Amino acid sequence: MNKTGSATRYMTILGLLLAANVLAFTGNIVSGERAVPLLEAIRTAAGFGSDTYEFTIRTLRMPRALVGLLAGAALALSGVILQAITRNPLASPGVMGLNAGAGAAAVAVIVMAPTFPTAGLPFVAFGGALLTAAMIYAFSWRRGSSPIRMLLVGIGISAIAGAVISYLLSVGGIFRVSQASVWLAGSLYGRGWEHVWPLLPWLVAWFPVCMLLARHLDAIQLGDEMATGVGLPLERSRGLLVLVSVGLAGAAVSMVGTVGFIGLMAPHLSRHLVGNMSARLLPAAALMGGLVMQLSDLVGRTVFAPFEIPVGIVTALLGAPYMIYLLYRPRHL
Repeated sequence: MNKTGSATRYMTILGLLLAANVLAFTGNIVSGERAVPLLEAIRTAAGFGSDTYEFTIRTLRMPRALVGLLAGAALALSGVILQAITRNPLASPGVMGLNAGAGAAAVAVIVMAPTFPTAGLPFVAFGGALLTAAMIYAFSWRRGSSPIRMLLVGIGISAIAGAVISYLLSVGGIFRVSQASVWLAGSLYGRGWEHVWPLLPWLVAWFPVCMLLARHLDAIQLGDEMATGVGLPLERSRGLLVLVSVGLAGAAVSMVGTVGFIGLMAPHLSRHLVGNMSARLLPAAALMGGLVMQLSDLVGRTVFAPFEIPVGIVTALLGAPYMIYLLYRPRHL
């Protein structure tokens, strides 16, 4: 396929993913215990509807769907970076321990500092994920960082962070512990504009950095010797990419909890559509992550209504079999 045809195909795929996100967003604001007519929902979302559905659409459903879109995109971008720098298809913010580190820091604040502002949670979660990443980097260093050691150390630190979370839940007050437990399951329940605005700047700031570092990601995937041979400052680039991944994962976890498998599934699904070139993969994965998160929340809200399944449980039900498939597939290639 020539370059023009390839570019056209790529833009078509991005357009279809964007359209799918719009449809999922529309489905989320229309569906629920109170059904809203499609045209009325669109008019209200755009600010031209009647007051009848104003609270339902603009206060309850729109911000919830936007948080899902943004968090899913952030987790997917983080997954693309981690899979590239470890050169391991199973790497993701959840597997590497970034979600657990961010979650431990956020749970500590939720349980022990009830008056802490929501807008500050991304910074707390970023600190927890950054500490986790620093420990991974330090413990995997042996005359240079090793992708395999980074993955194994990340799994171990994730277990430690899980133990810290369990301890915090055992010593906290019952109300705060209940709130933290729901948050840990990964949920978009009750998400409002106060969750959208703290999350949005992190994605807006980090996405352009991801695109600027796309060539670094491609070089790192060639192997350490090849990357060094083409003039890439390997350890500096790898450290900067880890920082970007931490920022994206920490911000997402702070707003939606420890939603798993988005960072694993979205990059792989996107590779099937657009290939491995990072400059193309990153935007596609961001859209795919937002789509998977929105659809998972829609399923969790509507399939067993009036009962609601947290989005983290839905993504786990989807992601666990997909991870098993990834483990099984190489034996038969």
